[in-house]
Amino acid sequence: MARNPQQAPDTEQAAARNGQPAEKPRLRQRYERDVVPALVRDFNYQNPMQVPRLAKVSVNIGVGEAIANAKALDAAVRDVGIITGQKPIVKKARKSIAQFKLREGQNVGVTVTLRGERMWEFLDRLMNAALPRTRDFRGVPGRSFDGRGNFTLGLREQLIFPEISYDQVDKARGLEVSIVTTARTDQEGRRLLELLGMPFQREGEASPAAAPRTTTRRRR
Repeated sequence: MARNPQQAPDTEQAAARNGQPAEKPRLRQRYERDVVPALVRDFNYQNPMQVPRLAKVSVNIGVGEAIANAKALDAAVRDVGIITGQKPIVKKARKSIAQFKLREGQNVGVTVTLRGERMWEFLDRLMNAALPRTRDFRGVPGRSFDGRGNFTLGLREQLIFPEISYDQVDKARGLEVSIVTTARTDQEGRRLLELLGMPFQREGEASPAAAPRTTTRRRR
């Protein structure tokens, strides 16, 4: 059942109120147990603070159609909230563009920034539940690093997330997921994500799915 982002407290906060120690997300446990030692071994770090880690994850949806259809923005806000478990922020146009009939201050997109436990839980669901639901999925293209170890992944549909119900979706919308790390190079950033479970495609293999196309089968 889909979560209500306004009623989904952080795991640590809920545990603290109950007087119980918080259980770390599964992906964070994997990072501390398996990924850190592997990175130290691969890159010969001398200081534990040199080991790359995840800083934040941003999820964005552009809603240009909201200029003429206000309900489109409401639908995008709802979908991002369900997917991430956190209430998103509505982005406004910074300047007017006459040829697009866009005026400064109009709503044009939705964004949410995840940190801490929600960040780990979202990435776990993305890599292990959402991406495998992509039709003809052969891996994520590894070329979308920015030169500083940060990675951006484009998805064509929000429907690959199990939390989204077909019955409540008015239109398929693309998402952009940006993963920010503390890695100093793309090589370190890619190795970090590989060890966490990001299914990068093999070198030289084209993928018809990950960024260009992400569709799922409709229910009969």
